[in-house]
Amino acid sequence: MKRLVLGVQYDGSRWHGWQTQPSGQTVQDQLEKALSAFAKSAVKTTCAGRTDAGVHALEQVIHFDTELDRSMYSWMNGVNAFLPDSIAVLWANEVPFDDPDAQDNFHARFSAYARTYHYVLYNNPVRSPLWAQRAGWVFRSLDVSKMREATSYLLGEHDFTVFRAAACQAKSPIKHMYDVQIRQQGDLLIFTLRASAFLHHMVRNIIGSLLFVGIGKKEPDWIEHLLISRDRSLSAPTFMPDGLYLAKIDYDKKWDLPQNKNDNFLGLLPLNDSQ
Repeated sequence: MKRLVLGVQYDGSRWHGWQTQPSGQTVQDQLEKALSAFAKSAVKTTCAGRTDAGVHALEQVIHFDTELDRSMYSWMNGVNAFLPDSIAVLWANEVPFDDPDAQDNFHARFSAYARTYHYVLYNNPVRSPLWAQRAGWVFRSLDVSKMREATSYLLGEHDFTVFRAAACQAKSPIKHMYDVQIRQQGDLLIFTLRASAFLHHMVRNIIGSLLFVGIGKKEPDWIEHLLISRDRSLSAPTFMPDGLYLAKIDYDKKWDLPQNKNDNFLGLLPLNDSQ
């Protein structure tokens, strides 16, 4: 038995989220269908983090177990031949799996120590058909400097209940936010959030609240008051999923996964840019 790890990219606008559903119209359903066709036997996958309908992934990470002996190149290109054009396997890698019962085996979700999301926002008085389902849209003018000031209150370990969806199944609302950055180029804003883990709708709820600051409805320190309140009803509505991208899952280097960096998303400004 082998444990294989895949990096998967997808356009979420065409699917009903990641997690399998009876309709079969999810990314997991399509990927498992393709894997099973290639392997000629049923394959069940485990992902690093489930994404909602309309949410994209630059690099989702999944694992599965198989007895099939194929090259990593074959797993990548062979499976892609069975996938729709909105989903693709970027890379495949085998991880050590000598003892299936060992506690330290690689696990796509539990072996991860951080996740990074990008949110792409188109800020222009007129909506752009070219960015439809690829970016969120705000027609009001935004004060980016105030939004950047507001992000400082999100850093560190906090109880993020105020940004948590009612249906969230996470055991704890306490997460560590390592970094939040906002880059701007023309009419595009890229929000990048990196944390130990994220609650259901957490990124979209944070974006919605930062936009309240950006349009002048709230001051930057309102974010601090929200976190202290732990009252979801006080924060902004959940923002649209269109511009949300699961960008990267961080794992220990010992697993030697051939992951993409995704640090310079869409060829925009460097990750550490503050202009």
